[in-house]
Amino acid sequence: MGEIDGAFIQAIEHRPKPAIVEAEGIPLIDLSLLNTSDDPRVLAGLIAEIGDACKNWGFFQVINHGVPSGLLWGLLTAGKKFFDLPLQEKRKVRRDEDNPMGYFDTEHTKNVRDWKEVFYVMVDNGNVNSASHEPADQELHKLINQWPEYPPELREACEEYSRSVEKLSYKLLELISMSLGLPAKRFNGFFKEQTSFIKLNHYPPCPTPQLALGVGRHKDPGALTVLAQDDVGGLEVKRKANGEWISVKPIPDSYIINVGDIIKVWSNEKYESAEHRVVVNSEKERFSIPFFFNPSYYTVVKPIEELIDDKNPAKYTEYNWGMFLRTRMTSNFKKLEVENLQIHHFKIPQ
Repeated sequence: MGEIDGAFIQAIEHRPKPAIVEAEGIPLIDLSLLNTSDDPRVLAGLIAEIGDACKNWGFFQVINHGVPSGLLWGLLTAGKKFFDLPLQEKRKVRRDEDNPMGYFDTEHTKNVRDWKEVFYVMVDNGNVNSASHEPADQELHKLINQWPEYPPELREACEEYSRSVEKLSYKLLELISMSLGLPAKRFNGFFKEQTSFIKLNHYPPCPTPQLALGVGRHKDPGALTVLAQDDVGGLEVKRKANGEWISVKPIPDSYIINVGDIIKVWSNEKYESAEHRVVVNSEKERFSIPFFFNPSYYTVVKPIEELIDDKNPAKYTEYNWGMFLRTRMTSNFKKLEVENLQIHHFKIPQ
């Protein structure tokens, strides 16, 4: 996808009205057009779909996305082998206050509403120079992956899968940028030394589903989340229009995409980061793998200059992403009895 030029802008203005197909409420978008059509109007229609979904939902599903299904299957298989291990084996690579990468189970939380076990992996272990004197660098260099001895294929499965989903993330980032009227690669420079990570989630069958949640209601703090889920389902999205919770039906070989708080800030609230949660199942176990696409640790997050003016002043003060991420990860681990750091703490009163 190239930079926007005059012909492309004209094509957007004369595009056919996009038809968004909804899957249990959230839009379903076919990305095959990126590879099958050179017609600017077709690309403009796809960009319009992405923009409408980001504005009205903050969530959408994509099909024909280019990620080989075998990579996801391989990671799910390796992840299941790991989660099937005895608890004492999994806890050999458990995360702690100093390093939030690794294994985590519900016993750490002392909260009956949490019903899951997870395994965190940074996409790029070498993204932080531990010799740096910057506070964010010194904090984030502690985020080091911990790999279990079994299954031995877990590391390779994680790394291969991450590389492929990262390519999809850049495609989506460029489409989102163009939907805002910006050049396709306007955001790419923020991800030069990204802090992206994946999380393997396992939700065992829950005997009291009315008393627990797999994940409580929340918004993702990063840029984009690319979620793979199995056929059990359980994800629910809060609809912006009326506040209703919409159950997202699993679609084979699809990914669920949600806009994070960073894009909400970059877009100066033109786009929404929606609340979502995960409900548990009393009969079946569930697996999901979110890929959190995050910028460099030294990125200063603030509304993009091209999107603010006298009529649309900046709605957020700038903040350092590295320090924000470390604070969030640490407080998530501790389960502090205080509100976690949120972007609304940087909101400028209007």
